[in-house]
Parts: sequence; C-alpha cells; structure tokens
Amino acid sequence: MNMNPFTDMPIFVKKEIELLNERLAPAMRVASRYSLFSFPLVVFSIMNIIIVLFTMPTDENTWITLLIYSILGAVGMALSKESKIRRKAIEKKSVDYMIQRINESKTATEQMKKRYIIMINEKPVMALAQFMEFLHEEQRRSSF
Repeated sequence: MNMNPFTDMPIFVKKEIELLNERLAPAMRVASRYSLFSFPLVVFSIMNIIIVLFTMPTDENTWITLLIYSILGAVGMALSKESKIRRKAIEKKSVDYMIQRINESKTATEQMKKRYIIMINEKPVMALAQFMEFLHEEQRRSSF
C-alpha cells in the first residue's frame, strides 16, 4: 500500500506543486551541490589534520600541509553555511509563491485567504501542507 501523499495528490494540487518546483528547481540544485561538496571537504580535512598531527613527524612541510587541509575545511564550512543560507531563501521564495497564489484565488473568500496566509507565515515548515489544504478547499468551493 502506497502512503506517499505526493503520489496520491489530485491533479489540481500536482499542477500547483509542479509550478512551485519549477520556480525553486534552479536554486535547489545549487544548494544541493553546495551541501554535496561541503560535507566531504570538512570530513576529509579533519581526518587529514588529525593524521598529520598525530602520526607524521613534525618538520617544515607539516605546517604547510596543515594549512592546506585547514583551508579545505574552511571552504567546506563556507559551502555548508552558503547552502543553509540558500535553503532559507528557497523557503522564503516558496512561502512567497504560496501567499501570492492564495491572494490571486478567485474562489476563496478574503477571510479564508487571510486565515491560510497567517497559518503559512506562522509555521513555514508546515507551509506546503497548509497550501495543499487551501487548494483542496478552493477546489471544493469552485465545484459548488
């Protein structure tokens, strides 16, 4: 039994989610790439710094090696931070799209629009679920 709500969505909801994904896809690809490269860089540099510090004899090349691994780790941390910043921007863009779509609704009442906008703004983590609920209610109203 398939319990994935995204595969069991009605067509009108799928269409809206696809429109949202089209707007977010480029930014999501970039954020995913940053995440993908940041973790291995940080782990690689930390492991090598530990190896250099505790297993290799200290000479003039040791400091250069530590500096290189430290820079790689810093780049990894910067990519991780940038990924988080971009994900927050994606969340904001997503919420903005949902609010714009709700405001453009012809069948929803002003009270209904305000209620869903407040819910989306108060809990952005639950925004997609609230938006899908709005779409269902909008569809129900338009079929009357």
